[in-house]
Amino acid sequence: MKWLVKHRWLSAALLLTFFTGSLTAQTSQEKGLEIAKERKIRDEGWGDSIAEMSMVLRNKQGDEATRKMRLKSLEVADDGDKGLTIFDQPRDVKGTAFLNFSHALEPDEQWIYLPALKRVKRISSRNKSGPFMGSEFAYEDLSSFELEKYRFNYIGDEIINGEACFVVEQVPEDKNSGYTKQLVWVDQAHFRAQKVEFYDRKGSLLKVLEMQDYQLYLDKFWRPMTMKMQNVQNGKSTDLITHELVFNTGLKDSDFNKATLKRAR
Repeated sequence: MKWLVKHRWLSAALLLTFFTGSLTAQTSQEKGLEIAKERKIRDEGWGDSIAEMSMVLRNKQGDEATRKMRLKSLEVADDGDKGLTIFDQPRDVKGTAFLNFSHALEPDEQWIYLPALKRVKRISSRNKSGPFMGSEFAYEDLSSFELEKYRFNYIGDEIINGEACFVVEQVPEDKNSGYTKQLVWVDQAHFRAQKVEFYDRKGSLLKVLEMQDYQLYLDKFWRPMTMKMQNVQNGKSTDLITHELVFNTGLKDSDFNKATLKRAR
């Protein structure tokens, strides 16, 4: 009898362990999505913006090349945002313009105008993992953050840059993504991304993105003034530095038009 009671107790304990494990896995996914939703909600309502920026390209030996550019952005309700990047310096890239229509459910639409060729080229969704203008940022890195693009999983908590952060795994839904997953450190105070690790199609760490010098705009919207992308596989890096950022500039949907990409100013 004692053996039978002990056996039943052991079986119950094993069942409890099994269901607790299942519940923990489910809760982890739910918490990951919850954190991602809060991150998204806190960055809604900014409307439009224009930024003056520099792109600093750095090779493995530390040699640098700097480009000057402008980024025009438009928030789109119930879908991904729109962006127009115009390069002003140096001479060999001046006039190059990149148009990006991010989408929540459909593949992003992207075009680039190359002055040397005098034509607009569409970026295929299959080539979204390619480098943007020779930088360590891929075309897909330029898409706006949309919940529908990923599956989320809460990993744990960690301190980054003196900030208590949630660590969230993002698994891209798009089969053409160049990444198997991303690990995102989201600070618990303001739900800002502090760091992102990108893993390639083999599951190896490819790049690390760090966001620095956050500034608050319109008493609500945080933007990093410096974004450092380090490719750990080839030793190259790219910095995106924002010098000036203005919101509510009056940009309209008609300002983001592939038909006028050649004349983008």
